Amino acid sequence: MGKVFKTVEEIQVDNVRFVDARYDLQNKESGKQAFEAGHAPGAVYLDLEQDLSDMTSENGRHPMPSKEKLTSVFQELGLRYEDQIVVYDQGASPFAPRAWWMLTYAGFPNVVIVNGGVAALENKVTFTKDIVKYAPTTIDFNWQDHLYAPREAVKAIVDGEQTATLLDARAAARYRGEVEPLDKVAGHIPTAKNFDWEQLKVENTLQANDALRAKVAQDEHIVVYCGSGVTASPLYAVLADEGYENIQLYTGSFSDWITEYDVETGTNE
Repeated sequence: MGKVFKTVEEIQVDNVRFVDARYDLQNKESGKQAFEAGHAPGAVYLDLEQDLSDMTSENGRHPMPSKEKLTSVFQELGLRYEDQIVVYDQGASPFAPRAWWMLTYAGFPNVVIVNGGVAALENKVTFTKDIVKYAPTTIDFNWQDHLYAPREAVKAIVDGEQTATLLDARAAARYRGEVEPLDKVAGHIPTAKNFDWEQLKVENTLQANDALRAKVAQDEHIVVYCGSGVTASPLYAVLADEGYENIQLYTGSFSDWITEYDVETGTNE
């Protein structure tokens, strides 16, 4: 899959398409407001709920959007397959990885994340309030379906019909079922292991570490999930950046799983 995260020093900022994915789960308007207050030159904005989720679906809290919706979103933003796309958020956050994953799933071949987010990027480019309206494009999408694990595929893993490691990206207490602040059931998908995505934070960046490498091997088939497919995205992106190739994202995640199936508590470590 190639390198996912790049430092600002590694990014050639000329002739790139910036995608601003800033968001705050506690203040849903703040990302768009921050974009309007200042963004990278020529940047477009992708909203977690309006653009990168299907909030009309009951399959989890941030359900997988349809191919038709993603097609409309990406074409309306004037994106092209030949573009060099550079995604950023506030740094060490799950929102740029979520956007990166959706763009990669849609077949865009040249997408990277600014490691360090806005604070790092502002050292390289001058932010502006000017909003560019691009002409819509027409793309013959090459969907990368192998990157996505729907609920049925996860059930096959749980039932032992398919060999894969389920990796829960939530905090350990939520994984064990000791607390659950968001969903109506506490615990985790049966057989899953746990690696809290926040262990990847190093100041304002996301980086792999020895604990992650010890948790899953590069030759494993890994399906990453969290509560609603948001915080699993940085774990997925870091694994991809580290060279793991057989990884999938269960976008509906735990909040989708519990609509149909039972959970387990405790630990599988």
